[in-house]
Amino acid sequence: MSFFDIPAGYRFTGMASGIKKSGKLDLALIYSNQPARVAGVFTRNKVVAAPLQLTQPRVTAGFCQAVLVNSGNANACTGEAGLQIARETSAILARELSIAEDLVAVASTGVIGVQMPIAPFAQGIPKLVKTLAADQVTVVAEAIMTTDAFTKVASAKGDGYSVLGLAKGAGMIHPNMATMLGFVMTDAKVAPELLDSALRRAVKNSFNSITVDGDTSTNDLVLLLANGAAGGEEIQPGSEVAECFCQYLDRVLLDLAKMIVRDGEGASKLVEIRVTGAASEEEARTVAKSVATSSLVKTAFFGEDANWGRIIAAVGYSGIEVDQNKIDIRFNQILVVRNGLSTGPELEAEATDVLKLDEFVVSIELNQGEAVSSYYTSDLGYEYIKINADYRT
Repeated sequence: MSFFDIPAGYRFTGMASGIKKSGKLDLALIYSNQPARVAGVFTRNKVVAAPLQLTQPRVTAGFCQAVLVNSGNANACTGEAGLQIARETSAILARELSIAEDLVAVASTGVIGVQMPIAPFAQGIPKLVKTLAADQVTVVAEAIMTTDAFTKVASAKGDGYSVLGLAKGAGMIHPNMATMLGFVMTDAKVAPELLDSALRRAVKNSFNSITVDGDTSTNDLVLLLANGAAGGEEIQPGSEVAECFCQYLDRVLLDLAKMIVRDGEGASKLVEIRVTGAASEEEARTVAKSVATSSLVKTAFFGEDANWGRIIAAVGYSGIEVDQNKIDIRFNQILVVRNGLSTGPELEAEATDVLKLDEFVVSIELNQGEAVSSYYTSDLGYEYIKINADYRT
């Protein structure tokens, strides 16, 4: 664990509780030694899982000390029974930790519509509490996985404090948010209004700027905890120190977001869609999202086909006014379209070589202004169908 910057005052643990039939890790606990200020961003899906119904108002109140997460069962579309399970697990954990119940956040991820049993929590939570340790970050990252191929952890070292993030996600990835869970911890002391605004800024440019398959789930959330255990002055909005904190947070969340796209179900490529020369940032973002979410574009990436026609078409139907005679398109540095026209078969052949890389950038210059925005996407191939066709079996 020495290669991650672990914030002071946090402990972690995970276990196999029996929720997953495979016997893999499926229950995790994040604990702050003292109540932490908290901010959260939640799914915009109108169908909301029971854990979020319980957790969101608690987060809004401003403090959190423990986060209990399970994988393998989403506890979504489970009615009053599911909500009661979320309440009971929260109560068990609060009792075991000797903390107020409203300081507990609960989160779940997995199959929708299956009733959640209480036994794994009743039997597992006491064991979790006994095994909390500062060096068990990757255990938590593993325990929250569903179809993920690898754990997702990122960190940054600030001036006297650290920022650590964990996430899960591989499928149903699309704003707002995605089928993902994210937990970010810092030992900095951060003013509540800054904690909230910093998280929303970071999420907009990371988790809400990625797509794998265009689906948004019922359980998504990102929590940011700040326990102040590093000491030091409170970071206030508008200061240079605040901007540095925001940049560290931005970096951690973007690293995690890229990992999610790289781990997209069946994906073999991470592609940045970078739009420049737009009239406004919102228009740049609209175009980038249109291209990034196009199934035709994503299948072309899978086929390693520099089919720029699909890209310029997605620009055209994005909903903003564009002049096709001004558009330039590049794959990395290879210019395949200048002023809306092909630059010829030789450069297109060079662009095809770019698409053989695991990671590359598609740059779209609109030549209509100075604004810039990026979206991150993956290719879309046969394996995605196989994974999701067999998901419940």
